[in-house]
Amino acid sequence: MLTIREGLALPLDEIEWQAIRSQGAGGQNVNKVASAVHLRFDIHASSLPEPVKLKLLQMKDKRLTRGGVIVIKAQQHRRQEQNREDALRRLAELLRDALHEPARRRPTRPSRGSVSRRLDSKSRHSRLKTSRGKIDFDG
Repeated sequence: MLTIREGLALPLDEIEWQAIRSQGAGGQNVNKVASAVHLRFDIHASSLPEPVKLKLLQMKDKRLTRGGVIVIKAQQHRRQEQNREDALRRLAELLRDALHEPARRRPTRPSRGSVSRRLDSKSRHSRLKTSRGKIDFDG
């Protein structure tokens, strides 16, 4: 089980793995060893509750396909097992981020004192700028 948060876990048999060859330089071994992994998680076929599925499907993330499958490629480590753990950690992080509810903003108003200070400052600045104008000697 992959624990996402308190009371929400994901069975590991719902995650599909595919071992692939890692990209980049690697010497003689690079073309023989499949140390990178693709993790595929189908949201529609998962055992997650419906509200959670809907939140995940509405998420704007490049790792989410149009078919509702999350694809994570892990190739940071040299061992396949470490890459699998990294992919699982990133999936749990993605699911936690999608389920995070931002705190509701409570609208506030500026205090009467701060409003009067701001207006006083504006009028002082205005008087200063008008005093810099041209002087009319004909008046």
